[in-house]
Amino acid sequence: MAKTAPKIIDHAVVRRDAEPGAKLLDKAFAMAFRGLVYAQIWEDPVVDMEGLALNADSRIVTIASGGCNAMSYLTGNPAAITAVDLNTAHIALNKLKIAAVRHLPDHDHLRRFFADADHKTNIDIYRRLLAPHLDEATRRYWEGRDLIGRRRIGGFTKGFYKRGMLGSFIGVAHLIARLYRIDPSRILAATTLEEQREVFEQEFAPMFDRRFIRWLTDQPASLFGLGIPPAQYDVLAGDERMATVLRRRLEKLSCHFSVNDNYFAWQAFSRGYGRGPDRPLPPYLEARNFETIRDRADRVEVCHVNFTEHLASQHNASHDRYILLDAQDWMDDDQLTRLWTEITRTAKPGSRVLFRTAAEPTLLPGRVPDTLLARWDYAEAQSLELTRLDRSSIYGGVHLYLLK
Repeated sequence: MAKTAPKIIDHAVVRRDAEPGAKLLDKAFAMAFRGLVYAQIWEDPVVDMEGLALNADSRIVTIASGGCNAMSYLTGNPAAITAVDLNTAHIALNKLKIAAVRHLPDHDHLRRFFADADHKTNIDIYRRLLAPHLDEATRRYWEGRDLIGRRRIGGFTKGFYKRGMLGSFIGVAHLIARLYRIDPSRILAATTLEEQREVFEQEFAPMFDRRFIRWLTDQPASLFGLGIPPAQYDVLAGDERMATVLRRRLEKLSCHFSVNDNYFAWQAFSRGYGRGPDRPLPPYLEARNFETIRDRADRVEVCHVNFTEHLASQHNASHDRYILLDAQDWMDDDQLTRLWTEITRTAKPGSRVLFRTAAEPTLLPGRVPDTLLARWDYAEAQSLELTRLDRSSIYGGVHLYLLK
């Protein structure tokens, strides 16, 4: 019998060997994770495509999350993309994006719906142009209500990127900043990297020395809104206090990339993509890519299934590009071994695997059997460069493995 969605998530998140208190935290995160987590995915698709070296024969399997990257990979002209996820809200969001790319009349409508995501007309657009092309489960999700009674599709009339666990987390962060008389959006007015650093050093950096902030970020549940389960919290913190780690990651986001070319900064500091044709957007929302994305949208398949279980159903040597996001941070050694066994079995010559970790080093050595890992080369120098270029800035490492 197939597992229900809650049981699939519980199996992925709740550590079987955890102490009772830790297991209770895991269950709390699993419950929170059943709703919308990421209205926008927080991995840089431009960095992904640099590492993946996509071509016309590429057959991708990726974790779907918010769907921005699965759609953006179409600009690399792969043969097929399978986007899998355990979260039914993410599945519904991915299917809505595919329908929008296929059936909205032009890029202006797509931008209004998914970039601005706050126009009252978006409800009518949904009803007339999108709903007729959605399956029953997806329509039921968007036309249903969230935990506080709001129709989910209504999020696209009031600022969709303020919704979900991450959107709420960023909203709380903005509230706390304002309590300390800090305006997060100030950094977006900077015209140079030097000005961005000045704003960060004067306003944001001192906040991480506040006693309340240090206490708050020491609580694993405080980062649930970032989609970080308790197991990943421990990896992210390492031997440091969490406030120190978060300060360093925010510094990279604030100071290492121009805000004029970093839509992750706009999401973090303005809770949206901003207005105007010069604002940075994910590749799938850029006007120059509209026709390309539309022409190739039928290459994307969305599946509600565990990544490993999906691969177990596939033929030998049937895929060659695998994107795991940061999911391996959640896994124990047995789960990692099963995953890499299926990746290796289904991998064609020339295959590449790309993933991120909360900590800086790759997590595979010593946890996946040497005989299995020996089939792959770790592209260490390129991984370091990809990490440096990753505009989302919240991960410790981006890692690339190539099949020998």
